[in-house]
Amino acid sequence: MTATDITRPPAAAESRPGHRARVGVFGIGLATYWPQFEGLKERIEGYQRRVEERVRELGGEVVSAGLVDTEQGARAAGDLFASSQVDVVFCHAVTYATSSTVLPVIQAAKVPAVLLGLQPAATLDYAEIDTAEWLANCAACCVPEIAGALTRARIPYDTVAGTIEEDERAWAKIGAWVRAAGVARSLRRARLGFMGHTYAGMLDLYSDFTAVHAQLGAHVEVLEIDDLGTRVARASEQEVAAKIEQIRSVFAFADPSKDPIAGPVTDEQLDWSARVAVGLDKLADDHELDGLTYYYRGADNEAERLGAAVIVGNSLLTARGVITSGEGDLKTNIAQVLLDRLGAGGSFTEYYALDFDEAFVLMGHDGPGHIAIAQEQPTLRSLKLFHGKRGAGLSVEFKVRYGPVTIVGCTQTADGALKLIVAEGESVPGETFRIGNTNSRLKFSLDPAEFFEAWCEHGPTHHVALGVGHVAGEVRNVARLLGLGFAQVG
Repeated sequence: MTATDITRPPAAAESRPGHRARVGVFGIGLATYWPQFEGLKERIEGYQRRVEERVRELGGEVVSAGLVDTEQGARAAGDLFASSQVDVVFCHAVTYATSSTVLPVIQAAKVPAVLLGLQPAATLDYAEIDTAEWLANCAACCVPEIAGALTRARIPYDTVAGTIEEDERAWAKIGAWVRAAGVARSLRRARLGFMGHTYAGMLDLYSDFTAVHAQLGAHVEVLEIDDLGTRVARASEQEVAAKIEQIRSVFAFADPSKDPIAGPVTDEQLDWSARVAVGLDKLADDHELDGLTYYYRGADNEAERLGAAVIVGNSLLTARGVITSGEGDLKTNIAQVLLDRLGAGGSFTEYYALDFDEAFVLMGHDGPGHIAIAQEQPTLRSLKLFHGKRGAGLSVEFKVRYGPVTIVGCTQTADGALKLIVAEGESVPGETFRIGNTNSRLKFSLDPAEFFEAWCEHGPTHHVALGVGHVAGEVRNVARLLGLGFAQVG
Protein backbone atom coordinates (compact mmCIF):
# COMPACT_ATOMS: atom_id res chain seq x y z
CA MET A 1 0.00 0.00 0.00
CA THR A 2 1.35 3.42 -0.91
CA ALA A 3 1.15 6.63 1.09
CA THR A 4 -1.41 7.88 -1.43
CA ASP A 5 -3.62 4.86 -0.84
CA ILE A 6 -3.90 5.37 2.89
CA THR A 7 -5.08 8.95 2.61
CA ARG A 8 -8.41 7.33 1.77
CA PRO A 9 -10.47 5.19 4.17
CA PRO A 10 -9.44 1.52 4.30
CA ALA A 11 -11.05 -1.03 2.03
CA ALA A 12 -14.66 -1.97 2.78
CA ALA A 13 -15.17 1.20 4.83
CA GLU A 14 -17.75 3.86 4.11
CA SER A 15 -16.91 7.31 5.42
CA ARG A 16 -19.62 9.18 7.28
CA PRO A 17 -20.12 12.50 5.49
CA GLY A 18 -20.60 15.69 7.47
CA HIS A 19 -23.72 17.80 7.21
CA ARG A 20 -24.08 20.50 4.56
CA ALA A 21 -24.17 24.01 5.91
CA ARG A 22 -27.58 25.64 5.81
CA VAL A 23 -26.79 29.23 4.81
CA GLY A 24 -29.30 32.04 4.99
CA VAL A 25 -28.54 34.56 2.22
CA PHE A 26 -30.18 37.90 1.63
CA GLY A 27 -29.33 41.02 -0.32
CA ILE A 28 -30.10 44.53 0.82
CA GLY A 29 -31.00 47.82 -0.83
CA LEU A 30 -32.99 50.98 -0.25
CA ALA A 31 -36.57 50.92 -1.57
CA THR A 32 -36.40 54.68 -2.14
CA TYR A 33 -33.91 54.11 -4.97
CA TRP A 34 -36.11 51.93 -7.21
CA PRO A 35 -38.48 54.59 -8.57
CA GLN A 36 -35.60 57.05 -8.83
CA PHE A 37 -33.32 54.89 -11.00
CA GLU A 38 -34.93 52.67 -13.60
CA GLY A 39 -33.48 49.17 -13.81
CA LEU A 40 -31.38 49.49 -10.67
CA LYS A 41 -33.44 47.02 -8.64
CA GLU A 42 -33.23 44.40 -11.38
CA ARG A 43 -29.43 44.76 -11.55
CA ILE A 44 -29.17 44.43 -7.78
CA GLU A 45 -31.33 41.29 -7.79
CA GLY A 46 -29.14 39.80 -10.53
CA TYR A 47 -25.99 40.37 -8.48
CA GLN A 48 -27.69 38.78 -5.48
CA ARG A 49 -28.67 35.67 -7.45
CA ARG A 50 -25.06 35.27 -8.60
CA VAL A 51 -23.78 35.37 -5.03
CA GLU A 52 -26.30 32.70 -4.07
CA GLU A 53 -25.14 30.54 -6.99
CA ARG A 54 -21.54 30.80 -5.82
CA VAL A 55 -22.44 29.88 -2.24
CA ARG A 56 -24.18 26.77 -3.57
CA GLU A 57 -21.08 25.94 -5.60
CA LEU A 58 -19.13 26.01 -2.33
CA GLY A 59 -21.39 23.27 -0.97
CA GLY A 60 -23.84 25.35 1.03
CA GLU A 61 -27.56 24.66 1.15
CA VAL A 62 -28.89 28.16 0.45
CA VAL A 63 -32.02 29.50 2.10
CA SER A 64 -32.69 32.68 0.13
CA ALA A 65 -34.66 35.64 1.42
CA GLY A 66 -34.02 37.51 -1.83
CA LEU A 67 -33.73 41.28 -1.73
CA VAL A 68 -34.66 42.98 1.56
CA ASP A 69 -35.27 46.71 1.19
CA THR A 70 -37.73 47.58 3.99
CA GLU A 71 -38.08 46.91 7.71
CA GLN A 72 -41.17 44.83 7.00
CA GLY A 73 -39.20 42.71 4.55
CA ALA A 74 -36.51 42.30 7.18
CA ARG A 75 -39.03 40.81 9.62
CA ALA A 76 -40.19 38.30 7.01
CA ALA A 77 -36.60 37.35 6.15
CA GLY A 78 -35.75 36.84 9.81
CA ASP A 79 -38.76 34.58 10.28
CA LEU A 80 -37.73 32.55 7.23
CA PHE A 81 -34.20 32.03 8.53
CA ALA A 82 -35.43 31.18 12.03
CA SER A 83 -37.93 28.60 10.78
CA SER A 84 -35.30 27.12 8.45
CA GLN A 85 -32.76 26.79 11.31
CA VAL A 86 -29.90 28.25 9.28
CA ASP A 87 -26.36 27.88 10.62
CA VAL A 88 -25.05 31.26 9.46
CA VAL A 89 -26.46 34.29 7.64
CA PHE A 90 -24.74 36.02 4.73
CA CYS A 91 -25.88 39.60 4.28
CA HIS A 92 -24.91 40.81 0.81
CA ALA A 93 -24.67 44.59 0.84
CA VAL A 94 -25.42 44.96 -2.85
CA THR A 95 -25.99 48.70 -2.53
CA TYR A 96 -26.67 51.13 0.27
CA ALA A 97 -29.36 50.12 2.78
CA THR A 98 -30.16 51.27 6.28
CA SER A 99 -29.05 49.05 9.15
CA SER A 100 -32.69 48.86 10.27
CA THR A 101 -33.30 46.53 7.31
CA VAL A 102 -30.57 44.18 8.52
CA LEU A 103 -30.70 44.02 12.31
CA PRO A 104 -34.17 42.38 12.53
CA VAL A 105 -33.04 39.63 10.18
CA ILE A 106 -30.01 38.68 12.27
CA GLN A 107 -31.86 39.06 15.57
CA ALA A 108 -34.52 36.59 14.46
CA ALA A 109 -32.06 34.12 12.93
CA LYS A 110 -30.05 33.97 16.20
CA VAL A 111 -26.83 32.95 14.41
CA PRO A 112 -23.64 34.86 13.53
CA ALA A 113 -23.68 37.05 10.45
CA VAL A 114 -21.14 37.51 7.66
CA LEU A 115 -21.37 40.90 5.96
CA LEU A 116 -20.49 40.62 2.28
CA GLY A 117 -19.31 43.83 0.69
CA LEU A 118 -18.93 42.35 -2.80
CA GLN A 119 -18.77 44.77 -5.72
CA PRO A 120 -19.61 43.74 -9.29
CA ALA A 121 -16.46 45.52 -10.53
CA ALA A 122 -12.95 45.93 -9.15
CA THR A 123 -12.68 49.53 -10.41
CA LEU A 124 -14.87 52.21 -11.98
CA ASP A 125 -14.61 54.85 -14.69
CA TYR A 126 -14.75 57.68 -12.16
CA ALA A 127 -14.85 60.54 -14.68
CA GLU A 128 -17.79 59.14 -16.63
CA ILE A 129 -19.87 57.24 -14.09
CA ASP A 130 -23.34 58.53 -13.12
CA THR A 131 -25.22 58.19 -9.84
CA ALA A 132 -27.17 55.08 -10.84
CA GLU A 133 -23.98 53.27 -11.85
CA TRP A 134 -22.28 54.25 -8.62
CA LEU A 135 -25.22 52.92 -6.58
CA ALA A 136 -25.01 49.62 -8.50
CA ASN A 137 -21.41 49.34 -7.24
CA CYS A 138 -21.96 50.74 -3.75
CA ALA A 139 -21.32 47.55 -1.77
CA ALA A 140 -19.04 49.31 0.73
CA CYS A 141 -21.43 52.10 1.67
CA CYS A 142 -23.42 50.57 4.49
CA VAL A 143 -21.20 47.75 5.80
CA PRO A 144 -19.61 49.94 8.53
CA GLU A 145 -23.08 51.10 9.58
CA ILE A 146 -24.32 47.51 9.87
CA ALA A 147 -21.17 46.48 11.76
CA GLY A 148 -21.78 49.27 14.26
CA ALA A 149 -25.40 48.23 14.75
CA LEU A 150 -24.53 44.55 15.24
CA THR A 151 -21.81 45.48 17.71
CA ARG A 152 -24.24 47.48 19.82
CA ALA A 153 -26.72 44.59 19.60
CA ARG A 154 -24.00 42.16 20.80
CA ILE A 155 -24.35 40.02 17.68
CA PRO A 156 -21.13 38.38 16.40
CA TYR A 157 -20.24 39.07 12.78
CA ASP A 158 -17.44 38.93 10.25
CA THR A 159 -16.83 41.09 7.17
CA VAL A 160 -15.72 40.03 3.70
CA ALA A 161 -14.83 42.73 1.15
CA GLY A 162 -14.07 42.09 -2.51
CA THR A 163 -15.79 41.40 -5.81
CA ILE A 164 -18.50 39.00 -6.92
CA GLU A 165 -16.26 37.38 -9.53
CA GLU A 166 -12.55 36.61 -9.80
CA ASP A 167 -11.66 37.34 -6.20
CA GLU A 168 -9.81 34.37 -4.72
CA ARG A 169 -9.22 36.01 -1.35
CA ALA A 170 -12.83 37.01 -0.70
CA TRP A 171 -14.31 33.70 -1.81
CA ALA A 172 -11.74 31.73 0.19
CA LYS A 173 -13.03 33.52 3.29
CA ILE A 174 -16.62 32.84 2.30
CA GLY A 175 -15.78 29.19 1.60
CA ALA A 176 -14.19 28.89 5.04
CA TRP A 177 -17.45 30.09 6.59
CA VAL A 178 -19.49 27.61 4.56
CA ARG A 179 -17.22 24.74 5.63
CA ALA A 180 -17.25 25.87 9.26
CA ALA A 181 -21.03 26.15 9.26
CA GLY A 182 -21.27 22.57 7.99
CA VAL A 183 -18.97 21.41 10.78
CA ALA A 184 -20.98 23.33 13.38
CA ARG A 185 -24.15 21.66 12.11
CA SER A 186 -22.40 18.26 12.30
CA LEU A 187 -21.25 18.86 15.88
CA ARG A 188 -24.69 20.03 16.99
CA ARG A 189 -26.11 16.77 15.69
CA ALA A 190 -23.22 14.46 16.60
CA ARG A 191 -23.73 11.27 18.58
CA LEU A 192 -20.66 10.66 20.74
CA GLY A 193 -20.29 7.30 22.46
CA PHE A 194 -18.68 7.17 25.90
CA MET A 195 -17.70 3.62 26.87
CA GLY A 196 -16.30 2.88 30.31
CA HIS A 197 -14.86 5.76 32.29
CA THR A 198 -12.13 8.40 32.26
CA TYR A 199 -8.60 7.34 33.18
CA ALA A 200 -8.50 7.62 36.96
CA GLY A 201 -6.81 10.78 38.23
CA MET A 202 -6.65 12.70 34.93
CA LEU A 203 -8.62 15.62 36.33
CA ASP A 204 -8.27 17.74 33.18
CA LEU A 205 -10.19 15.14 31.17
CA TYR A 206 -13.31 14.85 33.30
CA SER A 207 -16.33 16.17 31.43
CA ASP A 208 -19.86 17.11 32.34
CA PHE A 209 -22.11 15.33 29.83
CA THR A 210 -24.82 17.92 30.35
CA ALA A 211 -22.37 20.70 29.46
CA VAL A 212 -21.64 18.96 26.16
CA HIS A 213 -25.35 18.65 25.42
CA ALA A 214 -26.01 22.25 26.48
CA GLN A 215 -23.09 23.98 24.80
CA LEU A 216 -22.81 21.94 21.60
CA GLY A 217 -26.18 20.30 21.15
CA ALA A 218 -24.35 16.98 20.66
CA HIS A 219 -25.66 13.79 22.24
CA VAL A 220 -23.50 11.65 24.53
CA GLU A 221 -24.49 8.00 24.33
CA VAL A 222 -23.29 6.26 27.51
CA LEU A 223 -22.14 2.72 26.74
CA GLU A 224 -20.84 -0.20 28.76
CA ILE A 225 -17.98 -2.54 27.90
CA ASP A 226 -20.68 -5.25 27.92
CA ASP A 227 -22.32 -3.55 24.93
CA LEU A 228 -19.13 -4.28 23.02
CA GLY A 229 -18.67 -7.76 24.48
CA THR A 230 -22.10 -8.91 23.35
CA ARG A 231 -21.41 -7.86 19.78
CA VAL A 232 -17.94 -9.40 19.75
CA ALA A 233 -19.41 -12.72 20.89
CA ARG A 234 -21.84 -12.64 17.96
CA ALA A 235 -19.14 -12.06 15.33
CA SER A 236 -19.33 -14.76 12.67
CA GLU A 237 -16.28 -16.56 11.34
CA GLN A 238 -16.98 -15.04 7.91
CA GLU A 239 -17.02 -11.52 9.39
CA VAL A 240 -13.79 -12.17 11.31
CA ALA A 241 -12.06 -13.56 8.21
CA ALA A 242 -13.08 -10.47 6.20
CA LYS A 243 -11.82 -8.20 8.95
CA ILE A 244 -8.47 -10.04 9.12
CA GLU A 245 -8.13 -9.55 5.36
CA GLN A 246 -8.86 -5.84 5.76
CA ILE A 247 -6.31 -5.49 8.57
CA ARG A 248 -3.63 -7.22 6.49
CA SER A 249 -4.35 -4.88 3.56
CA VAL A 250 -4.17 -1.73 5.65
CA PHE A 251 -1.31 -2.37 8.10
CA ALA A 252 2.28 -3.51 7.93
CA PHE A 253 3.25 -5.98 10.65
CA ALA A 254 6.31 -4.96 12.64
CA ASP A 255 9.10 -7.22 13.76
CA PRO A 256 9.87 -6.88 17.47
CA SER A 257 11.77 -3.68 18.16
CA LYS A 258 14.53 -3.15 20.68
CA ASP A 259 11.87 -2.21 23.21
CA PRO A 260 11.71 -5.09 25.71
CA ILE A 261 7.90 -4.82 25.94
CA ALA A 262 7.50 -5.55 22.18
CA GLY A 263 7.05 -8.96 20.61
CA PRO A 264 5.99 -10.63 17.34
CA VAL A 265 2.45 -10.29 16.00
CA THR A 266 0.73 -13.63 16.56
CA ASP A 267 -2.24 -15.23 14.78
CA GLU A 268 -4.10 -15.32 18.10
CA GLN A 269 -3.66 -11.57 18.61
CA LEU A 270 -4.75 -10.86 15.04
CA ASP A 271 -7.85 -13.03 15.37
CA TRP A 272 -8.88 -11.41 18.66
CA SER A 273 -8.30 -7.87 17.38
CA ALA A 274 -10.37 -8.69 14.29
CA ARG A 275 -13.25 -10.06 16.40
CA VAL A 276 -13.25 -6.95 18.55
CA ALA A 277 -13.11 -4.79 15.41
CA VAL A 278 -16.22 -6.53 14.07
CA GLY A 279 -17.94 -5.82 17.38
CA LEU A 280 -16.88 -2.16 17.27
CA ASP A 281 -18.31 -1.78 13.76
CA LYS A 282 -21.64 -3.12 14.97
CA LEU A 283 -21.56 -0.96 18.10
CA ALA A 284 -20.93 2.18 16.06
CA ASP A 285 -23.58 1.33 13.49
CA ASP A 286 -26.22 0.25 16.03
CA HIS A 287 -25.89 3.52 17.94
CA GLU A 288 -25.26 5.69 14.84
CA LEU A 289 -22.07 7.05 16.40
CA ASP A 290 -20.02 9.91 14.99
CA GLY A 291 -17.36 9.52 17.68
CA LEU A 292 -16.36 7.15 20.47
CA THR A 293 -14.22 7.72 23.51
CA TYR A 294 -13.41 4.84 25.83
CA TYR A 295 -11.31 3.50 28.65
CA TYR A 296 -11.51 0.34 30.74
CA ARG A 297 -8.96 -0.30 33.45
CA GLY A 298 -9.53 -4.06 33.76
CA ALA A 299 -8.92 -6.64 36.44
CA ASP A 300 -7.68 -9.86 34.75
CA ASN A 301 -11.10 -10.49 33.24
CA GLU A 302 -12.80 -10.69 29.85
CA ALA A 303 -13.60 -6.97 29.90
CA GLU A 304 -9.88 -6.23 30.24
CA ARG A 305 -9.21 -8.38 27.15
CA LEU A 306 -11.86 -6.41 25.26
CA GLY A 307 -10.52 -3.03 26.36
CA ALA A 308 -6.98 -3.98 25.38
CA ALA A 309 -7.97 -5.16 21.89
CA VAL A 310 -9.85 -2.13 20.56
CA ILE A 311 -6.88 -0.23 19.09
CA VAL A 312 -6.93 -1.83 15.64
CA GLY A 313 -10.70 -1.69 15.26
CA ASN A 314 -10.91 1.86 16.54
CA SER A 315 -8.21 2.98 14.09
CA LEU A 316 -10.25 1.50 11.26
CA LEU A 317 -13.40 3.16 12.61
CA THR A 318 -11.61 6.51 12.77
CA ALA A 319 -10.48 6.21 9.16
CA ARG A 320 -14.11 5.91 8.04
CA GLY A 321 -15.28 8.89 10.06
CA VAL A 322 -16.32 7.40 13.41
CA ILE A 323 -13.61 9.21 15.35
CA THR A 324 -12.19 7.49 18.43
CA SER A 325 -10.14 8.62 21.42
CA GLY A 326 -8.71 6.82 24.42
CA GLU A 327 -8.54 7.41 28.16
CA GLY A 328 -12.16 8.57 28.27
CA ASP A 329 -11.29 12.03 26.89
CA LEU A 330 -14.62 13.26 25.56
CA LYS A 331 -13.47 16.84 25.02
CA THR A 332 -10.62 15.82 22.72
CA ASN A 333 -13.00 13.53 20.88
CA ILE A 334 -15.06 16.65 20.11
CA ALA A 335 -11.95 18.38 18.73
CA GLN A 336 -11.14 15.29 16.64
CA VAL A 337 -14.62 15.14 15.13
CA LEU A 338 -14.38 18.87 14.37
CA LEU A 339 -11.09 18.44 12.49
CA ASP A 340 -12.28 15.34 10.68
CA ARG A 341 -15.44 17.05 9.41
CA LEU A 342 -13.20 19.83 8.07
CA GLY A 343 -11.44 17.15 6.03
CA ALA A 344 -8.24 17.42 8.08
CA GLY A 345 -8.35 14.12 9.94
CA GLY A 346 -7.93 14.43 13.69
CA SER A 347 -5.67 11.94 15.46
CA PHE A 348 -5.59 11.47 19.26
CA THR A 349 -2.33 13.07 20.40
CA GLU A 350 -0.38 14.45 23.38
CA TYR A 351 2.99 16.08 24.03
CA TYR A 352 5.81 13.49 24.11
CA ALA A 353 8.99 15.55 24.26
CA LEU A 354 10.51 18.92 23.36
CA ASP A 355 13.63 18.67 21.21
CA PHE A 356 15.70 21.77 21.91
CA ASP A 357 18.57 20.84 19.56
CA GLU A 358 16.47 20.44 16.40
CA ALA A 359 13.62 22.75 17.55
CA PHE A 360 10.64 20.43 17.19
CA VAL A 361 7.90 19.05 19.42
CA LEU A 362 7.41 15.29 19.43
CA MET A 363 3.69 14.51 19.71
CA GLY A 364 1.81 11.22 19.62
CA HIS A 365 -0.18 8.73 21.69
CA ASP A 366 -0.79 5.06 22.23
CA GLY A 367 -4.11 3.60 21.14
CA PRO A 368 -6.06 4.37 17.97
CA GLY A 369 -4.80 6.84 15.38
CA HIS A 370 -6.32 8.45 12.31
CA ILE A 371 -4.62 6.16 9.81
CA ALA A 372 -6.18 8.03 6.86
CA ILE A 373 -3.67 10.85 7.45
CA ALA A 374 -0.58 8.66 7.90
CA GLN A 375 2.64 9.51 6.03
CA GLU A 376 3.18 5.92 5.04
CA GLN A 377 1.56 2.55 5.66
CA PRO A 378 0.68 2.33 9.36
CA THR A 379 2.30 -0.45 11.38
CA LEU A 380 0.92 -2.92 13.89
CA ARG A 381 3.29 -3.68 16.74
CA SER A 382 2.65 -6.33 19.37
CA LEU A 383 3.17 -5.10 22.94
CA LYS A 384 3.43 -7.31 26.00
CA LEU A 385 1.97 -4.49 28.07
CA PHE A 386 0.45 -1.05 27.52
CA HIS A 387 2.37 1.47 29.58
CA GLY A 388 0.23 2.86 32.39
CA LYS A 389 -2.67 0.57 31.47
CA ARG A 390 -3.81 -3.00 31.93
CA GLY A 391 -3.59 -5.60 29.22
CA ALA A 392 -1.50 -6.30 26.14
CA GLY A 393 -1.99 -6.72 22.42
CA LEU A 394 -1.65 -5.00 19.07
CA SER A 395 -0.92 -1.29 18.89
CA VAL A 396 -0.78 1.15 15.96
CA GLU A 397 2.35 3.09 14.97
CA PHE A 398 2.73 5.79 12.30
CA LYS A 399 3.70 9.38 11.58
CA VAL A 400 1.18 12.00 10.51
CA ARG A 401 1.64 13.11 6.91
CA TYR A 402 4.50 15.57 6.33
CA GLY A 403 3.52 19.15 5.60
CA PRO A 404 1.11 21.65 7.17
CA VAL A 405 -0.72 20.50 10.29
CA THR A 406 -3.13 21.96 12.83
CA ILE A 407 -3.58 20.90 16.44
CA VAL A 408 -6.85 21.60 18.26
CA GLY A 409 -7.35 21.25 21.99
CA CYS A 410 -10.76 21.34 23.65
CA THR A 411 -10.72 22.35 27.30
CA GLN A 412 -13.02 23.88 29.89
CA THR A 413 -12.62 27.20 31.64
CA ALA A 414 -13.03 27.67 35.39
CA ASP A 415 -16.72 28.48 34.85
CA GLY A 416 -17.26 25.31 32.82
CA ALA A 417 -17.34 26.84 29.33
CA LEU A 418 -15.85 24.77 26.50
CA LYS A 419 -12.89 26.43 24.78
CA LEU A 420 -10.90 25.56 21.66
CA ILE A 421 -7.12 26.12 21.53
CA VAL A 422 -5.45 26.00 18.12
CA ALA A 423 -1.98 26.13 16.60
CA GLU A 424 -0.71 25.66 13.06
CA GLY A 425 2.63 24.05 12.31
CA GLU A 426 4.47 21.56 10.10
CA SER A 427 5.00 17.81 10.33
CA VAL A 428 8.63 17.19 9.36
CA PRO A 429 10.69 14.06 8.56
CA GLY A 430 13.01 12.49 11.11
CA GLU A 431 13.43 9.60 13.48
CA THR A 432 10.60 8.92 15.94
CA PHE A 433 9.91 6.28 18.57
CA ARG A 434 9.24 2.69 17.49
CA ILE A 435 7.19 1.75 20.52
CA GLY A 436 3.80 0.96 19.01
CA ASN A 437 2.55 4.55 19.29
CA THR A 438 1.69 7.25 16.80
CA ASN A 439 4.35 9.97 17.02
CA SER A 440 5.41 12.84 14.77
CA ARG A 441 7.92 15.67 14.71
CA LEU A 442 6.05 18.98 14.67
CA LYS A 443 7.49 22.46 14.23
CA PHE A 444 5.54 25.57 15.23
CA SER A 445 6.20 29.28 14.69
CA LEU A 446 7.63 29.63 18.20
CA ASP A 447 10.56 27.62 19.50
CA PRO A 448 9.53 24.53 21.50
CA ALA A 449 9.89 26.07 24.98
CA GLU A 450 8.05 29.29 24.09
CA PHE A 451 5.34 27.39 22.26
CA PHE A 452 4.81 24.94 25.10
CA GLU A 453 4.64 27.71 27.69
CA ALA A 454 2.19 29.73 25.58
CA TRP A 455 -0.03 26.67 25.06
CA CYS A 456 -0.15 25.89 28.77
CA GLU A 457 -1.24 29.46 29.58
CA HIS A 458 -4.69 28.57 28.26
CA GLY A 459 -5.41 25.84 30.82
CA PRO A 460 -5.53 23.03 28.23
CA THR A 461 -6.53 19.42 28.38
CA HIS A 462 -3.30 17.48 27.94
CA HIS A 463 -4.51 15.77 24.74
CA VAL A 464 -5.09 17.45 21.37
CA ALA A 465 -6.52 16.51 17.99
CA LEU A 466 -3.84 16.52 15.27
CA GLY A 467 -4.93 17.07 11.68
CA VAL A 468 -3.36 17.87 8.32
CA GLY A 469 -3.49 21.27 6.62
CA HIS A 470 -3.70 24.76 8.07
CA VAL A 471 -7.33 25.19 9.17
CA ALA A 472 -7.12 27.48 12.21
CA GLY A 473 -9.34 30.03 10.47
CA GLU A 474 -12.09 27.47 9.92
CA VAL A 475 -11.77 26.27 13.53
CA ARG A 476 -12.12 29.89 14.71
CA ASN A 477 -15.30 30.20 12.64
CA VAL A 478 -16.69 26.98 14.14
CA ALA A 479 -16.03 28.36 17.62
CA ARG A 480 -17.87 31.58 16.75
CA LEU A 481 -20.81 29.68 15.28
CA LEU A 482 -21.10 27.48 18.39
CA GLY A 483 -20.41 30.24 20.89
CA LEU A 484 -17.24 28.57 22.21
CA GLY A 485 -14.13 30.23 23.55
CA PHE A 486 -11.15 30.33 21.20
CA ALA A 487 -7.43 30.99 21.42
CA GLN A 488 -4.66 30.60 18.84
CA VAL A 489 -1.07 30.03 19.90
CA GLY A 490 1.80 31.23 17.73
